[in-house]
Parts: sequence; structure tokens; C-alpha cells
Amino acid sequence: MTRNPADLRAKAQSASAHLPALILSAERLAAMVAPGAHGLRRGGPGEDFWQYRPASQGDTARAIDWRRSARSDAQFVRDREAQTAQAVGLWVSAGQGMGYSGAPDRPTKGDRAQLLALALAMVLLRGGEKVGLLGQPARAGRVQADRLAEQIVAQRARDGDGDAPSADHLRPNQRLVILSDFLDDPAWVDGLLARAASLGVTGVLMQVLDPDEEAFPWTGAVLFRSLSGAVRHDSRDAGGLREAYLARLAERRDWLRQRAMGAGWHFGQHSTGHPPATALSWLYQVLAG
Repeated sequence: MTRNPADLRAKAQSASAHLPALILSAERLAAMVAPGAHGLRRGGPGEDFWQYRPASQGDTARAIDWRRSARSDAQFVRDREAQTAQAVGLWVSAGQGMGYSGAPDRPTKGDRAQLLALALAMVLLRGGEKVGLLGQPARAGRVQADRLAEQIVAQRARDGDGDAPSADHLRPNQRLVILSDFLDDPAWVDGLLARAASLGVTGVLMQVLDPDEEAFPWTGAVLFRSLSGAVRHDSRDAGGLREAYLARLAERRDWLRQRAMGAGWHFGQHSTGHPPATALSWLYQVLAG
């Protein structure tokens, strides 16, 4: 099909318009967290002390820790912990429900999730990790951050309010970060975690919500409609629904937390009304073990 070059260029410019702003915001956010390599718990090249061991044939005089050896009749070598880059996969929900914001001065859930994903990637890349979107190659280096930003921005909203990552994209022994509101049917979580367990994949489920979705501040007559238009509810007394709604939300969070813990994963919560730095720091710390 022939396309008008001007139309194509306009669409490309529109799609990438906020890419520089996303990168700048992510870089500022990432600068608040100090990266570090992840130990393998075995001897090898690295900076962190692991253990002292008796010197053996093949160890050079330079390898001997003479201060430690002076306290005994034997010679000891100071082993350092081997460190290596580990692949991390990122998945950000593109369901239409992620486009919600309860106030003009707050980002949408999708915008905040994208910011957290890219900032986390930048921190991990600075630490020498390999990072990629789920289903895409995980690479190291500064160029990968730019590539990830382009891929994140290029994601199109799905037809429904929610979506789910494909378990077929999991790779053995990787770490995975899932960013979603988890307000749609969460049945896919069980299948994903089961597949992850069989492959030695660990990770994080991070629920991103708007403050209104956490507090349910509405009263009186309110027409509730999902962003996709698939769900509608016309209430004459929205305030009367608050208790039941909050109970359902707590139940959903407990369910996600239990599923995550059962699979050796972590479950976290983030509100778009709070600064993203706290969520980023938590994500980095749990990935670092």
C-alpha cells in the first residue's frame, strides 16, 4: 500500500514528540539511585570481599593477603566475589486502562509506568546489566537506553482495558519486572508465574494506580465507564459503593502478594500521586537481592 510521505512523517513526529522529555525525566530519576553489580557467590573478579581461603599451589605471592596470613602459621588468599551482568526483562501494560489520570496535574498510570521502566533500565545499564523489553533482546550499554526509550514510546494501546505478557517470551534464569494496574482479570498471573518457576525466572509485580483508584472519592450520581468503553456502571449513590470497592481492591492486592510470594517474586504498589523515586529505589533494591 502506498503511503503519503508527509502523512508518514507527521505520524512519526507525533509518536516521538515526547521521547526527549521521557529520556530526560528518566535520566534525572535514575540519577537518584546508585547502581551495583550482582554477585554470583563464588570466587572470581570483582570488588566485594567474599572469603579468606588457605593458599594453594598456583596462587602467586601477589595473591597472598599478608596481613591476614601474619595472624597464623598459614598463608591465606583474599577471594573476591565474582560479578556478572544479568538479563532483566521489562514489561509495561499497554491496556487502555493505563491511560487513566484522576487529575490534570498527575501523570497517567501508563506514563508513570513507562518512566519507572526506563529509569530502572538506565540504573541497571549503568551497573553493567543487560536489559530489554520482554520478548526483545536484552543488551548492555548506553545505546540500549535510547533503544528502550524508542520501543517504550512506540507501544500502542491495546483494544481492551487490560492486557497480559506472553509467558512464551520468558527466558531461563532472567529477572522480570511487570508494571500494570492489575485491575482487569488477573487470571494470567498464575500461568505466567508457573512458567517462570519452571525456568528459574524471578521478578517483581508492581501495581501502579491513580490516587482516585485507591481512595474512591466519588459521591452522588456518577457514571463509571472504563476507557475502552467495555464496562459501564451508572450509580445513583457512588459513596455507597466505596466500602465494597476498597474491600475488593484489598482482596486483589492480597491475591497478587500471595501469588508473588509463592513463586519467590516480590509484589509492590505505587501511586501516581507519590514521587516515583521511592518506587524506583524499591524496584532496584529487590532486583539486587
